[in-house]
Amino acid sequence: MMKIGMTLPVMEPDLDRALLRDWVETIDRGPYASLAFGERIIFDNPDASVMLGAAAAWSERVEIVTTIFVAQLHNPVMLAKQIATADMLCNGRLTAGFGIGGREEDYQAAGADLATKKNADLAWRIEEMRRVWAGESIVDGVDRRVGPPCAQKGGPRLLAAAMGPKAVAMASQWADGVCGMSFGPDATEIAGYFDLVRKTWAEQGKAKPYLGTSFWFALDDGGRAQLETHLKRYFTWVDEASRDAIAASAGFAGTPQELKDLLKRIEDAGADEVQLIPTDSNVDQVKRVADVIG
Repeated sequence: MMKIGMTLPVMEPDLDRALLRDWVETIDRGPYASLAFGERIIFDNPDASVMLGAAAAWSERVEIVTTIFVAQLHNPVMLAKQIATADMLCNGRLTAGFGIGGREEDYQAAGADLATKKNADLAWRIEEMRRVWAGESIVDGVDRRVGPPCAQKGGPRLLAAAMGPKAVAMASQWADGVCGMSFGPDATEIAGYFDLVRKTWAEQGKAKPYLGTSFWFALDDGGRAQLETHLKRYFTWVDEASRDAIAASAGFAGTPQELKDLLKRIEDAGADEVQLIPTDSNVDQVKRVADVIG
């Protein structure tokens, strides 16, 4: 049975402690399997590593998923320590998603080398983090670990935000599965993507990959306008014409029943999990979607 998660509205304006805590606790009480959030640098969203600690403290049940960390924006040892701390705080409920990101401005703001914006570099950073989680010494001549130990032995489940064939092939070397994204959303396109991932994992002789996807949503009348407002605010790094085109077509806008039907088609496509991405910070939609999936 496909699991359904809800993304926190971290890319919405005017966030505060009370609103974010209400979202975490509402998701945790509902029928959701997970809550998710990602990171940006040049934006008003909360820092993802700090948000991990808050989500761990405010929840008791749901899995916490990062969709995604851009590993090249971080020192891999420090990021491994932050993730291990979060995994300890949530008692092993953490899944970490990684990707190379699409915003060069974030690399520049973080002082990261744009030459590292490659899937091969991401794979190297994952290897370094796994060494930390395995308790290996990472400083020559210093036979001591970087802790704390993860609650999950060897570290959390790792997912890749890899989409094209080359990126998926590289991800198959280190990831347990994928956390994809469907702009449509389109169940047929999602099924084709999952076929690519399964085929690539099989060619590597690896176990069945965990198949995840996500999409933006807004419910009922006014849903398309809500999506357009959100997406125009979010896609700050693309030109105006591209931003307008994305805002006019991307995401799901429809009734709760239409959302339920779409989720069934995505489940039939073979998804293990889908993350819904809100386009408004009103927590009532968490409750409304809970009625759909509950």
